[in-house]
Amino acid sequence: MLILGFQKLTLLDFPQHTACTVFTGGCNLRCPFCHNALLVTEADECEPIPEEEIFSYLEKRKKLLDGVAVTGGEPLIQPGIEDFLRRVKAMGYAVKLDTNGFFPERLKNIVREGLADYVAVDIKNSPEKYPETCGREKLDLAPLRETVEFLKTDIVPYEFRTTVVKELHTLEDIRKIGAWIEGALHWYLQAFVDSGNLIGTGFSACSKAEMHTFREEAALFVKNAGIRGID
Repeated sequence: MLILGFQKLTLLDFPQHTACTVFTGGCNLRCPFCHNALLVTEADECEPIPEEEIFSYLEKRKKLLDGVAVTGGEPLIQPGIEDFLRRVKAMGYAVKLDTNGFFPERLKNIVREGLADYVAVDIKNSPEKYPETCGREKLDLAPLRETVEFLKTDIVPYEFRTTVVKELHTLEDIRKIGAWIEGALHWYLQAFVDSGNLIGTGFSACSKAEMHTFREEAALFVKNAGIRGID
């Protein structure tokens, strides 16, 4: 598995867990506002982190950590993701898996095998604005729709989340996303943060007032709607 980043401690990435975060390289999308763009655009130029380095750390931290968050990039493009997760689970750790939702069969197999304890899926935008938001001219949303419906069966704890960008999202988009994922347990609206290494340019965050207005709209469609990334 291609690992390009490793955060040894996080209290935020995995709800209710003291965890570390593993960042995989590469992605099938090219979202212009991607927070981890270098993991996507320069994956071939980065020095991989050996898996054994991760597992050595996890062995030493068993009494201090209880979870591992796996993110990217897009983890489900990795050919060795299942074996990696099996080893993590065998060590007694809980697993949070972040994905863009375009690989439903791999996700289903991972969940059904008990290799993920929590799944977070990015819902980038309303369906008609997905190509623009993901940097892909042609994009079949059927796999993502399959992932959404699978998670809504509550087979595993999960959340949907949307990074809100002022230039890409409107209140009408929030309504359309809400209608799409209606009945979901959790939907978090995340404030956009410019990491300084974006794929595109000219993006900015919405105001606090706008984010709260969006959250109020989101709450009409899901059981729990929240905001992340604002004071």
